[in-house]
Amino acid sequence: MPHSPQKLHKKLLGGAGEKLVEAYLKKQGFKILKRNYRTPFGEADLIAEDKDEIAFIEVKTRTGDSYGTPREAVTVDKQRRYRKIAECYWKQTGEEPNARFDVAEVYADGKIEYFKNAF
Repeated sequence: MPHSPQKLHKKLLGGAGEKLVEAYLKKQGFKILKRNYRTPFGEADLIAEDKDEIAFIEVKTRTGDSYGTPREAVTVDKQRRYRKIAECYWKQTGEEPNARFDVAEVYADGKIEYFKNAF
């Protein structure tokens, strides 16, 4: 079934935001390990190595803040799912890394706000 124009716009906007954040993280010295890592619990937008930590990164892209800041959209339920996603990753890799959960906000003008240890 085809996507509605609104869903397609959100998907394209989200994908563009993820690419911007990936480039930003690489410039900051992160090593990208996974993109759109899917599990039965949901998807992690990016998983990256930052020195001795593994960052599970939720990217939120918005054209404006009329519904609040992008990071405010990372609900408690979403945080729980990210922890389960991390558990799946640890089981797959065979080791439990020193992990953290970050949030990247991307705005339509390309501005990125990055929050380490966001939850």
